[in-house]
Amino acid sequence: MNPVKIVAIVLIVLGALGLVYGGFSYTRQTHETKLGPIELSVKDKQSVNVPVWAGVGVILIGGVLLFLGNKRS
Repeated sequence: MNPVKIVAIVLIVLGALGLVYGGFSYTRQTHETKLGPIELSVKDKQSVNVPVWAGVGVILIGGVLLFLGNKRS
């Protein structure tokens, strides 16, 4: 399997996941303070929304790459 086909399949899977889940969230540690034996930390939960057009676009790009990868081989 050539690298173009692998990239195409990965793009199709990522686009489908973007459409199904609509986004993802992650936790980011922003502040950490140590006051003697006391340690304080602040963690912010961030979320990233994936637009529908981006998911469809990534699927289409993956499909084109997969089609062109088959045609070149």
